Amino acid sequence: MIANSDNTSSAAAPQPRIALFPGSFDPFTRGHASIVERALQLFDHVVIAIGYNAAKISHDDISRREATIRSVYHDRRERVSVISYSGLTADAARDSGACAIVRGIRSVKDFEYERDMADINRQLSGLETVLLFSLPELAAVSSSLVRELKALGTDISHFLP
Repeated sequence: MIANSDNTSSAAAPQPRIALFPGSFDPFTRGHASIVERALQLFDHVVIAIGYNAAKISHDDISRREATIRSVYHDRRERVSVISYSGLTADAARDSGACAIVRGIRSVKDFEYERDMADINRQLSGLETVLLFSLPELAAVSSSLVRELKALGTDISHFLP
């Protein structure tokens, strides 16, 4: 380390390790929240990135999803932020300053899809993808299942953070 004449270090402060957690989050479930909490053990900051995909039918408007997720992390804004994006996840990760992409997997079916996406994102951006297995008690929770239960008039609050 080199000292300046005023005896302060000239070494740059270490860059925060930022992870991008992309998804549609329609809705944001306890399973998603679990992945965020566990990612925060590995990274300094997690950017929850709500992707817009024209091929997917969204049941809740992106701005409403952003507001809902922000309310979950309102007291942790220094460590969790929420954005929305369209286009490539690799571009959103680069624009966010992320050093990695975080994804949750619940099953072998998820693993195969996520492995392929991780390979493509690494080729496009050089970023690694960190796969976190869902907790066993949350493995059955998916946004599509929660939406279906809601449409059938079932109370879904147990599945939401």
